[in-house]
Amino acid sequence: MESTKEQLILDIQNMLNRYDGVKPTMINPSLLEFMDKETLIHIIESLLKQQETVNDDNIEWLQQFKQI
Repeated sequence: MESTKEQLILDIQNMLNRYDGVKPTMINPSLLEFMDKETLIHIIESLLKQQETVNDDNIEWLQQFKQI
């Protein structure tokens, strides 16, 4: 199933709004209109990679409080 640009933009917006306490991000689709689907997919991949890194960093930080 092929993703539409509109769906990719919504996916990016949802990823940015994933965390509680963060002011909701609304992306104006006309701002991303000039981007092709491959670019939007690259943005999603980049956001996923950043989220993985943040999660790994958080786990490492939390480990210091683990009782032995």
